[in-house]
Amino acid sequence: MTKKSIHSLSSLDGRYLNTTTPLREYYSEYAFLRDRVRIELDYLLALSKIGLVRPLSVSDTHLLDEISTNFSEVDADAIQGFEHQTRHDVKAIEYFLQERLPADLTPWLHFGLTSEDVNNLAQALALRDARDAIILPALDTILEALRDYALRYRSLPMLARTHGQPAVPTTLGKEFVIYLARLKKARNQIALHRFEAKLTGAVGNFNALQAAAPQVDWLSFSQDFIRQYDLEPNLITNQILPYDNWVRYFDALRLANSILIDFAQDIWRYISDGYLKQAVHKNEVGSSTMPQKVNPIDFENAEGNLGIANALFMHYAQKLTVSRLQRDLSDSTVRRTFGTPLGHSLLAWSNILRGMDRIAPNEEKIEEDLESHWEVVSEGAQTILRAAGRSDAYESLKVQVYGRVLTEADYKSWVDSIEISEDVRNSLISLSPEKYIGLAIQLTDQETSIPSARTMGTLE
Repeated sequence: MTKKSIHSLSSLDGRYLNTTTPLREYYSEYAFLRDRVRIELDYLLALSKIGLVRPLSVSDTHLLDEISTNFSEVDADAIQGFEHQTRHDVKAIEYFLQERLPADLTPWLHFGLTSEDVNNLAQALALRDARDAIILPALDTILEALRDYALRYRSLPMLARTHGQPAVPTTLGKEFVIYLARLKKARNQIALHRFEAKLTGAVGNFNALQAAAPQVDWLSFSQDFIRQYDLEPNLITNQILPYDNWVRYFDALRLANSILIDFAQDIWRYISDGYLKQAVHKNEVGSSTMPQKVNPIDFENAEGNLGIANALFMHYAQKLTVSRLQRDLSDSTVRRTFGTPLGHSLLAWSNILRGMDRIAPNEEKIEEDLESHWEVVSEGAQTILRAAGRSDAYESLKVQVYGRVLTEADYKSWVDSIEISEDVRNSLISLSPEKYIGLAIQLTDQETSIPSARTMGTLE
C-alpha cells in the first residue's frame, strides 16, 4: 500500500488497490472525462459527414484524433478547472474543446444535445468494455477452477446434507460442478447482454435538432451514431435513457454474485466440518491469540464483498428505474458509483480463487463420516423393496432408522432379518455409503465436457 492509498476513504482505492486498479481505466473520473471528450468529438465528425458541418480537412481530422487519443491528466485537470467555475461537468468539457478546435467548428460542439446524450453513451461504453476486458475474464478463471476441481474429485464419495442433516451421499466433484453449471448460465447472460444508449435531446423528442436542421433524418442519424459503437439505440426516452436495460445487466451480475455467496458459504462449512483442509503457510497468522488457527479468510472476505456489491446492484434496480417526470438529477450521482460494486465483485472473485488454490479434501475425515452413517442408504433400500413389490417398504424401514444412526453391522443385521428373495437381499447388501452415489460421476463428466462460452467464442 502506498502512502497515498493508505489515506483513501474507500478500501477499494486503499487496502485492495492492486486488485481493483484495472477498473480505473473504465470507472474513474478521469476515464469518464476522457470518454465524454471522445463522444463529443465523434459527434462533431458525424455532423460533418452528413453535411451539417463543413468538410473536415486532414489536419482537422488529425487534430480531433489527437485530442481524443492523447487525452491526459493535464487535460482532465483543465476540464475540472472549468467545472469549478460552471458547476457543470459536460459544459466544462465543451469549453475545454472550444480552446482546442478551430473557431468555425466550436458552434457545432454539443450541437442540439443534452448532457445525458453524452453521459449515457460514455457510461454504456464503460460498462461494455469493462465487462469484456475484466469482468468476463475474471469469471472465466473461476469457471476453470471449478471445472478442474470437479474433475479432480469427480469420484470422491462424500456425505451430503439436507436441512443440515446427514443425507444421501454425493461426490465432492458433483457438488462443485453444480456451481460450475449455475455460474456458466449467469456468465453467458452477462456476456450476451447488449447495452442500450440514447441520443434524443433534452426530453427525448429531438426538439432542438429538428428545429435547427429539419432537413436531417435525426431518427436515422441517432441510430447510426449509436450503432457505430456497437451499442443498441433506444429512441423512446425522456431526457435520460430508461435504465431498464442496464439494470438487467446488473441483475445478471447480482445473480452471479449470489451463486458465489452460496459457494463461499458451503466451502466455509466444509472447512468447518473438516471435509476440506487448507494449506498452511508458515509465515501466516490465523489468530492474534490462538496460534493453532487457520481461518477460511478468503471465503469470508469474498462473502462480505459480494454482499456489498449486491446491495448496490439492488439499489440500482430500485433507484435507476424511477425518475420524476421527464428527469431528475438523482440518477447522476448514483451512476458515478458503478465501479464500486464491480470493484467489490472483482475483489471477491479474486479471494475465491485464492481460497480455492489452498483447499484440498480431507479424505480420511470424509470416509470416516460416510462409514459412521449407514442410515443414509435407507433411501436406496426402501426403493429397492418398493421395486420388489413391498407396499410397506418405507414404513417398515422407518421403524428401523428414523432418528437413529446406523453402523454397517446394524444395516446388515436388518437386511438379514427381513423375508425377501436372494436377489433382492443381494441388491440391499450391495448398498454402502461409499458406493451409493447414483450418477454423480456421469453428471460431473457431462457438465465438465460442455464447452464454455469463451471456448465457443460467444464474444467473437
